[in-house]
Amino acid sequence: MKAIILAGGFGTRLRPLTLHTPKPVVPIFDRPFLNYQIDLLKGVPQIDEIVLSLNYRSDSIESVIGNGLNKGLSISYATEPSPLGTGGAIKFCAQDVTETFIVFNGDVLTHIDLNAVINLHHARKARATIVLTPVENPNAYGLVQTDSENNVVNFIEKPDSTELPCNTINAGIYVMEPETLERIPLNTKYSIERSYFPSLVKNDEPFVAYIDDGYWLDIGTTDKYVQAHRDILSGKYPTSLQGQSDFSEPVIHPSATIDPTATLEAPCFIGENVQVGANTHIGANSVIGFSSNIGHDVCVKSSILWPHCSLAASSSVHDAILGHSTHIEEYASIHSGVVLGDQSVITAYSKLEP
Repeated sequence: MKAIILAGGFGTRLRPLTLHTPKPVVPIFDRPFLNYQIDLLKGVPQIDEIVLSLNYRSDSIESVIGNGLNKGLSISYATEPSPLGTGGAIKFCAQDVTETFIVFNGDVLTHIDLNAVINLHHARKARATIVLTPVENPNAYGLVQTDSENNVVNFIEKPDSTELPCNTINAGIYVMEPETLERIPLNTKYSIERSYFPSLVKNDEPFVAYIDDGYWLDIGTTDKYVQAHRDILSGKYPTSLQGQSDFSEPVIHPSATIDPTATLEAPCFIGENVQVGANTHIGANSVIGFSSNIGHDVCVKSSILWPHCSLAASSSVHDAILGHSTHIEEYASIHSGVVLGDQSVITAYSKLEP
């Protein structure tokens, strides 16, 4: 069984972080994001191959993820000649598929039971199955409405706030039958959400929903990207970091060098080969990427530093994201929602706030 991960987007909502790093491989702690999805797919015994549908910076993704041999299953790549939309990308990747296959949006962090989704699909003899997730604020999303037997009956693009028939949205996970792809033109931009799914409803084809109220997060904005880290550190999204699953104490890689006078407030994460200087404070919900150098008398609070960052003496970073190899000079301060792209330099004594 094949799984297709749609990983060709430009990641515009995460800029400037995605100007050099494609969204599917932005670091979540010490791992590229796609590895979390690959781990989930590895839990499905039927899946023997993952196909990554790529477009933007495809070489970068392939160099990070590789062929999958060290992950226990085959990973191959299909690079679109031009952006084909979600439906066009699926058609491009699945031209030779002859059995049921699964599709994943490349920006979804979830713990869903994929085996249960596939079992429902087969039990209902569905042409397609869509995973839905309930949300607290339905007004902000397009909604997917189902009947009492979880058949999909309607897609509501912009719901009227006075009349909300449901609170379930498309979770970006699908199980599909290959013959249903005949309606999608090859090498043509085509939306699975706006064209393919509505055609199933219109034609009254077996199209069912699996409604999952477990953890689900679209990491595609900087706010959600930060939330993913905090949800992991708080245990809301259960996983281990460097073999540690209890984050009541700081997670510190064995190769990190921490000055004895530095203070670390849990939960926080200190990556491989990180150096933390004297009298420095690393606050809760801080993530320090590998090979970063934090000088003396520095204060880092609720911030995410990508690998190879350097913070000079007496600088401070609060509630910010710093891209690869960012350098903060002495006494500079960065606060409250600032996002810096790769190789940014903030000069001494500068103050940077939104």
